[in-house]
Formats: sequence, structure tokens, C-alpha cells
Amino acid sequence: MLAQAAHNAGFKPLVIDVFSDFDTQQYAADFKRLSALTIEHLTPTLDYFVKHYGVTQVVYGSGFEQHPDSLRYLASRCTLSGNSPETFDLLHDKPRFFATLKQLNIPYPETVFVPPDNTDNWLIKPLRGQGGVGIRHWNTNLGLDSQVYWQKYQAGTQHSVLFLADGQHLQVIGFNTQWTTHDHSFPRAAWECSNGTPRHVEMNEFIFAGIINHCDLADSHKAQITNWLTKLVPAFALTGLNSLDFIHTNGNSFVLEINPRPPASMQLYDADLLRRHINVGATLVAQPPQSGYTGYQIIYAQQDTRIPDGYIWENGVMDTPAAGAICHTGQPICSIIAHQSQAHAVLHELTLKQHTLQRSLYPWKTTPALINSPNP
Repeated sequence: MLAQAAHNAGFKPLVIDVFSDFDTQQYAADFKRLSALTIEHLTPTLDYFVKHYGVTQVVYGSGFEQHPDSLRYLASRCTLSGNSPETFDLLHDKPRFFATLKQLNIPYPETVFVPPDNTDNWLIKPLRGQGGVGIRHWNTNLGLDSQVYWQKYQAGTQHSVLFLADGQHLQVIGFNTQWTTHDHSFPRAAWECSNGTPRHVEMNEFIFAGIINHCDLADSHKAQITNWLTKLVPAFALTGLNSLDFIHTNGNSFVLEINPRPPASMQLYDADLLRRHINVGATLVAQPPQSGYTGYQIIYAQQDTRIPDGYIWENGVMDTPAAGAICHTGQPICSIIAHQSQAHAVLHELTLKQHTLQRSLYPWKTTPALINSPNP
């Protein structure tokens, strides 16, 4: 996503990535694939780009939640666009984050940092998570990890708001509706082959699966969320592109987290958001209205899947692995994107694209699993 955005903005993308899928390689002027974003892997790679290209500025994306020391290292070598490592750490200090929400009178689901007395309707979440990975329903049989917290499960529609900030002020780019693997039949249930024998695997139901830049909340609710952001931006010195995730139910909204980096939703909008992320100090200005609607959906592997030689990807398919790559059960295979004049047409197109992909990758399955995304 970032490589494509940089290419489209007229930059020369130089990419460090742990996947380096086919799309990334196509958009990048040069790239290096790492096995992990640890400092020992990052150091020689950054040295290469500094030596060969004179790199002085870095835009970072996902993956640093588990490697905050690597983000600090990047900041020591180059100028970071977006949030500082200090802000990044602050937002992942969950006790302090939720204490700040409480101080600012911003509602959030009940949250504790010691095991609750009962298991009724509690979730256990990693302190440094991303994309819903590691979130589970709490029960006493689960092993305890010191890097977790507990939050009451809150039913409702899942939303996010994409915004640009300069540390004190903000501009809302757009409100979105998103869904997880809990919200549709694929890929929550999957089949993993071991020695040729399929066995059923229950997928993590809270993993991020898709998003659309459509949100049917009333203007008054959107104004309330925006008012919360006017408090949160200076409280955490938020800079650049960020997104706020929240749940809405029965006329009330509850904040879940802030993603302090360019999120997946940035690719749903026409604006030159990467350039504005880099030059944030001069770009908090009104933008023309968005034309139409765009949706983004991740396709997860139903079972260990090898990409066939010569496989032809359909139009609108992104993040594609190379031929011969193996995508293990529950891992992303690729993603799909659709743009239409109506929101419901976007969801219909995503469904058809997913259907087509599943039929080509799993031709022996007689019952295709279709997405059941929120219905705007």
C-alpha cells in the first residue's frame, strides 16, 4: 500500500518489508526483504539504502508494534514522517491510554489489567497488537501472558475514522465501516491438511478482514467522534495519518484504539494522502468531496495453499504472492479492492471477486464461502 502510494505521488519508493510481495516489487525502485523487523536485521538494510541512495526520511507502516526499539533506531538515523516513537509507545501503553480516555470523558469498554473474577463476556487482548491478531474470548484455561489486558466484549457495528493531524489540530478524512473474520463465513472456519488428512481449524474471529469508506452513523454521532479527536490529538501529540477504531451500538460509541500510522483505510480515498502525511504541517486544508465508494477486503487461506505456476490474478487483486509461494491456513493470500458509485455495489463486487478467487484456488469445493460484510 505504501509503495503504491509513494509511486503514485511521484516519489521513488525504496522499501524494507518482511513480505515483499509481487506488487511491492513492481512499485519499488529498490527493495530489501527482511525475515523480521528487529534491529539486527534492520541495521545493515538501512545502511544499504543510506549508502546507495542517501536516504534521510522514512515513512513507517505496520509491524513495529512488536519492535518499538527498531522504530526508535530508525528515528535515530532518519527523519520519521508521522508520529514519533514516543507517541507510538504512549499509545501502546494501554493503562495510560485508557486512563487518558477516562480523564477526557471519552467512553470505552470496561478494561482491566488483571484477570477478571469471572469469564463472562470478557476478551483477552495483547498489549501490543495489530489487526486483531491475538484477541480471544477469555477463559481460565488460557495460558496467562504478562503482555495482555482484558476488555469487556462490546457488540455493535465496527467503525474507524481516518484523520490527519499536526500535533494540535486535525482534519477528518473520512468515516469507515469495517469488519473482521467474525462477520462472515470465510475464513472463520478452515481446513488444514496434515499428511493428506483435512482437519478443521477454528480461525481467530477478531482479525481485520475488510473496510469500506461508507458509514451510516448520524451526523451528530460523527460530530461527537470528531470532538473526541480534538481532545486526543493534543493529548498524544498525534501527527500525520492516524485512525481511531470504535464500536457503535444503541446510539452510543466506544473507543477501542488509535492506530498511529498510515492505516489500510488510506487507500480508500482519492486525496494525495501520503504526500500530506509527509508534509503534514502545511496540509490541514479542506479537500474536495470523495467520489463514490471504495472497499478493501483481505482474502485468507482456507487451508495451506500453494500459488500455481502461471496463475493469473484478476483485476482489482493486490498484495499478490509469487508463483510457488505457500500461504498457510489463516494467513492472507492477497487482497481485493473495488470502487463503485454506490456502497452496496462495492460490497457486491468484493463478494464476486472473492467467489472467483476461491473457485480458482479451491476448485474441488462445491459450496463457495462468500463474504457477509456489513450492509450499508
